[in-house]
Amino acid sequence: MKTFTINSSISEVINYDKFRGFGHLIFPTEFAHNINSMKINQVSSLLPYHSNISPTESVDLINKLVNRIDSGETIFYEIYSKSEKEKDPQKENTGLFYFPGEPNAPFAVICARGGFQYVGSIHESFPHADYLSQQGFNAFALAYRTGGADDACEDLAKALNFIFDHSKELNVSTKGYSLWGGSAGARMAAYLGSYGPQSFNGKPISRPGAIIMQYTGHTDFTRNDPPTFAVCGTNDGIANYRIMERRINNLKSAGIDAEFLKIPGMSHGFGLGKGTNAEGWIDKAIEFWKRQL
Repeated sequence: MKTFTINSSISEVINYDKFRGFGHLIFPTEFAHNINSMKINQVSSLLPYHSNISPTESVDLINKLVNRIDSGETIFYEIYSKSEKEKDPQKENTGLFYFPGEPNAPFAVICARGGFQYVGSIHESFPHADYLSQQGFNAFALAYRTGGADDACEDLAKALNFIFDHSKELNVSTKGYSLWGGSAGARMAAYLGSYGPQSFNGKPISRPGAIIMQYTGHTDFTRNDPPTFAVCGTNDGIANYRIMERRINNLKSAGIDAEFLKIPGMSHGFGLGKGTNAEGWIDKAIEFWKRQL
């Protein structure tokens, strides 16, 4: 059985034979100067818009994926067909990493941030999905195209349609699902919550039970938005917490169940925030989601 360590090279993970077809989606490499010589304990250099990054937690998650594959599980699903990817090769950079919970439990889709320049799944969607699965929920970490919100939202719409179309195979309930995201990923979750997949070249489906947003300057909303939970640190130099708080207050004024959690002293991109003032925020978000089910 293969076991990676923090001293394993990132290219070794990407090229691991059992990760064939999706290994390139585990780490963002857009900011790597020499990926071949970089080790997992240097992963923070690949995540310039994130903080509180733990190489140990990253390698633990990678080894979990290896163990699940060795146990016969499918951990990754393509969302686009071969012909769709041939027409647009950038769609090779998409797909869903699956972290199963209880059979037929509701599902969540998590979209990591990266300013639409990279997708920081190793820090901001894999850990969330893994934690949600431990709480009994089915969770998917979305790999999406970078370059702008339109393509990213189209990928999220495609992913949602895939999950709905394959819900029996995936053993998930489509009732009360939630959309999660940090920063750019939070914009994606909010847009799909407000306007649905049909606004992004997808098929209409039922709306989410909840939207969970971390640190974003997103202000757009509709009076029919799903219930929304938002969290942001007071020292965030990219997404001012007051903007998030104002949006939540606007949702409340529109009669929408909404909650804002302000974390003193936290900066941008803290992920789960383990060992910081932010630790435990995800439990409050889960409780909010549960109230909508």
